[in-house]
Amino acid sequence: MRARAFLPRALALSFMILTAALAPAGPAVAQADGWKHASTLMGEPKYGPGFKHFDYVNPNAPKGGTVRSAGMGGFDNLNPVVAGVKGQLEGGVGLVYETLTVTSQDEVSTVYGLLAEAMRFPEDFSAVTYRLRAEARWHDGKPVTPEDVVFSFDTVKKLSPRYAFYYQHVVKAEKTGEREVTFTFDQPGNRELPQIVGQFFVMPKHWWEGAGPDGKRRDISQTTLEAPLGSGPYRMKAASAPRSAVYERVADYWGKDLPVRVGQYNFDEQRFEYFRDTTVLVEAFKGDQYDFRRENSAKNWATAYDFPAVKEGRVIREEFPQRAQGVMQAFVFNLRRDTFKDQRVRRAFNLAFDFEEMNKTVFYGAYKRIASFYEGTELASSGLPEGLEKEILESVRDKVPAAVFTTPYRNPQTGSPEAVRNNLREADRLLKEAGWQIKDGKRVNAAGKQLTIELLAYDSTFERVLLFLKPSLERLGIGVGVRIVDPAQYENRMRDFDFDVTTDLWAQSLSPGNEQREYWGSGAPDRPGSRNTAGIKDAGVDALIDRVIFAKSREELTAAVKALDRVLLAGDYVVPQWTYDKERTARWDRFGKPDLMPLYGASSFPSIWWYDEAKAKRIGRGG
Repeated sequence: MRARAFLPRALALSFMILTAALAPAGPAVAQADGWKHASTLMGEPKYGPGFKHFDYVNPNAPKGGTVRSAGMGGFDNLNPVVAGVKGQLEGGVGLVYETLTVTSQDEVSTVYGLLAEAMRFPEDFSAVTYRLRAEARWHDGKPVTPEDVVFSFDTVKKLSPRYAFYYQHVVKAEKTGEREVTFTFDQPGNRELPQIVGQFFVMPKHWWEGAGPDGKRRDISQTTLEAPLGSGPYRMKAASAPRSAVYERVADYWGKDLPVRVGQYNFDEQRFEYFRDTTVLVEAFKGDQYDFRRENSAKNWATAYDFPAVKEGRVIREEFPQRAQGVMQAFVFNLRRDTFKDQRVRRAFNLAFDFEEMNKTVFYGAYKRIASFYEGTELASSGLPEGLEKEILESVRDKVPAAVFTTPYRNPQTGSPEAVRNNLREADRLLKEAGWQIKDGKRVNAAGKQLTIELLAYDSTFERVLLFLKPSLERLGIGVGVRIVDPAQYENRMRDFDFDVTTDLWAQSLSPGNEQREYWGSGAPDRPGSRNTAGIKDAGVDALIDRVIFAKSREELTAAVKALDRVLLAGDYVVPQWTYDKERTARWDRFGKPDLMPLYGASSFPSIWWYDEAKAKRIGRGG
């Protein structure tokens, strides 16, 4: 399972952009008085001040048609400010709202102005000023103002624990000109902060402080199902919680001719449908109930696409390369529970995991084992530390495991009955060392209490994975329960860290930065809904995160990330799972796409695609 389809927090996190990246680099192209049309952390922006559109779009793409998307679960909230804290956010609501900047999909760590036409910041990166576009408008015709930006920033910091943590070093947002907003930081040298403060959704202050249809003043601290007012390329047309939402393209959208918008958002209508069961979700696609499917199951990819529409060419299967990010997907221990505080117990679980056999029998041999928190990138550690990486580790030698200097990290290898037995013997030894003995076939502590765990998930298709792991753990005398809950219950349990072992995924950009504090930092584990799922609190990890954030060159950044990776792996905080370096997709063949696809955007569906009338006529217009 390459993507996070089985984790409902993916929807809650649609309001957070935690993969924007720090990689120290040269300056962006500057205009008068230091204003820049773009900001990059890696060299120079690809597109100059006068560019017309991104290379990977079709500037002449036709407008029209409908695209139908589907997802698991449902929604009861259209207010992204409280997403991840209250309610299940509708996944398409991001079409309505906009940010100060947007990233290009054929560059790394480069942003261009959207609501903002330009930005500037001092050489020490202690603040950033954004200048809004004069033409930026809400859907009611009112201009987007600095007051809206300040209101939005102050609100998300107040109401979103994740944003409060992510932007903890931004001490103030204030209007500093007719169309200017300045963000001030509490320390210089954090090269990523000027970029990442351009990533939150800007909300209309006048609308949220006004009255709703019932005559009562709106409350941005609460969930709502009232259609939102935004500034984006779409407005909400209809919503029927928890099942469906429809968005219509704004014909007079203020930003339709911006270089960062040309050739994009081409559909007249976007529909979102939700399903409670993954099996039903697959069957709904076969029945032409939605148009495009990202397939995260190797079993489905191997067996579920033999229906007539595929054989007839009406459904197209296509893989798109994933080049933009690394990944750690893993079984995650809850270190807040005493059982998992002992590293020997955590390592024993990894020894019990027979990945090679699972890959062969469950995944049709499709995957490779993850061996890094930055798997798939140049930032992944390997071998023993050398050069600058070793120097960085030496600077925190008293805070990190000694093994990082002498022993490369390796997942246990299986692939044969003998290897499996050897791993289980080693797991048994570690558990006994940790005080868990075998008595009457059960793994118990000195008080006679059995070591028991619950494996938690919400996707029924993932149950086969957990049931595969269960017997191996039971051979060690561990009591194992498998619990599959509905997405809403799963989300609530994760917010409260009410789990023993679950699966989580952290996507990593090519230039990690401030989000690493949210993922692994000691300040995050006690905050409900934190992305530090495991509950890691480690002084060495904290010190290395700071080295990443305040790196002054690409060389230093790379070395610091590798050092951080090495220390995270050495802690056995997770049992790494598997990955696949392509996005597997299936689509009903009624769409067109650019000849040149973005280097880092995989399929980029549906943002740069369009409705093809001729194709649709050939295969029919859908359900």
